[in-house]
Amino acid sequence: MAVLRLIGYGLVWLLALAVAAPADEESDRQQRRTPIVEAYERARDCVVNISATEKVDVLRGGIDRFGFPDVFRFPTERRSVGSGFVIHEDGYIATNAHVVSAGAQLTVVFADGAQYEARVIGRDTARDLAVIRIEAPRPLQPIRLGRGDDLMIGEQTLAIGNPVGLQNTVTTGVISALHRELEVEGRIVYRDVIQTDASINPGNSGGPLLNILGELIGINTAVRTDAQNIGFAIPVGQLGEILPDILDSEKLNGVQVGMRVGEDSPPRVTEVRPGGPADQAGVRTGDVVHAVGGKPLKRSLDFYVALLGREAGDVVSLDLVRNGKAAHARLTLTAVVRPDGNALAVAHLGVTIADVKENAARRFGLRGRLGVIVMAVEPKSPADRADIQPGDLLVSMGKHWLIDVNHVGALLAGIEAGDPIDVGVRRTVRGRLVDGEVRVHAR
Repeated sequence: MAVLRLIGYGLVWLLALAVAAPADEESDRQQRRTPIVEAYERARDCVVNISATEKVDVLRGGIDRFGFPDVFRFPTERRSVGSGFVIHEDGYIATNAHVVSAGAQLTVVFADGAQYEARVIGRDTARDLAVIRIEAPRPLQPIRLGRGDDLMIGEQTLAIGNPVGLQNTVTTGVISALHRELEVEGRIVYRDVIQTDASINPGNSGGPLLNILGELIGINTAVRTDAQNIGFAIPVGQLGEILPDILDSEKLNGVQVGMRVGEDSPPRVTEVRPGGPADQAGVRTGDVVHAVGGKPLKRSLDFYVALLGREAGDVVSLDLVRNGKAAHARLTLTAVVRPDGNALAVAHLGVTIADVKENAARRFGLRGRLGVIVMAVEPKSPADRADIQPGDLLVSMGKHWLIDVNHVGALLAGIEAGDPIDVGVRRTVRGRLVDGEVRVHAR
């Protein structure tokens, strides 16, 4: 009987241990759930790996069977990797400008393994920022935006990215300094950047730098190769400054809206152009835009994305607040009259341009139509002084990736003599494709 009693006690003890163990393990796990873990989990699904693949030709010398020099053209691929993060649920992703290049096949990979092809929407090489887009079958989770004007030296940071191809790697550190200027070969290439000791390596470029709340405070862009644990990130405010221009539907789609909004949340109207659709609909500077087409807005980015893809003649409804009272407006979008792109290119730059043909697209490794071909350059013209040459491919102007000659016309409209224009150029040098950027001053 005593033996049976002992066995019964043992079974009860084992049963209690089995029930308590999972609870204790869960309690231990909750105790180990630090703010860093929570910040990473908030941002994990917003961060992507970006791989760029370009087809290039490499020339190699040899001797033919008669003893004469011969040159062989070997097709090969050039690959690079970087990071990025979702900024809007409709498939818009931010990254570094140097992560994407003309004609590259861009592949975006999410943490769950989902892969998509991407196209470049626009870029700002001066700030090393770019926006690309994917066509996803479902709304994406955008990253939470933080502020760049209240950062504290010493506050904790997280960097998420794909260093040396290792996807979804998280590293931690602190803000080491603010308002840094970064020089490369004696030339300042980044201004007003964040310095952090969170480990940033090749492949982290374009990924997010987060605060302890999982909010975006910077875009990782560079690392000092001659030092350890010194990395740099572009403040989030600089991304906000370029987005209205990159996502401008008038330049991208040739559709006139006639208004701009600021960075308030919800966004506030900062500009109404006289005679434009917004002006004719009664929109006023200072109005707060709560919704476009019935879709609520949280930030200015939502406003510009809501207008992308619209066509001339479309009617767009705005829900506004004016002087504390609800107001409404209905904008009838109109087509932007695009001037002759080639005539403006000749007048301002001194180049004659043409749309890309299929054979030229293959020669420059392009996927589809992208950019314009330089047909001729006037001697001593702005383009000539910037070393633009016949046969070059012009891939971008300012923050915009060029589509065709008409697109050039839209971008050069309103340019005045002396205005600087940053032009992205691609050319073939000894069988290799070379990308660069030159600054041209319009005449």
